[in-house]
Amino acid sequence: MPAFDPTEMIARFKERAAAVKRRPLPPVAGDERQMFIAQAQTDFQDFAMIGDASAEIEDGILVLRIDLRPDSAKKS
Repeated sequence: MPAFDPTEMIARFKERAAAVKRRPLPPVAGDERQMFIAQAQTDFQDFAMIGDASAEIEDGILVLRIDLRPDSAKKS
């Protein structure tokens, strides 16, 4: 098995977030449509957060750092 590369994992999550944005709505209406839209929003948020993370392996532990501060509070 090849060595784990956290940057490759981050890239896969970025692609998943983009795929959620491209996902077409199925031919459903009403409550099912709203549930599908809500799930897509949650999926995008989760995938995008991990896609924006910085990853390191420290003592064999995968550490993801995700900056949740508003843009105005982030340091350049």
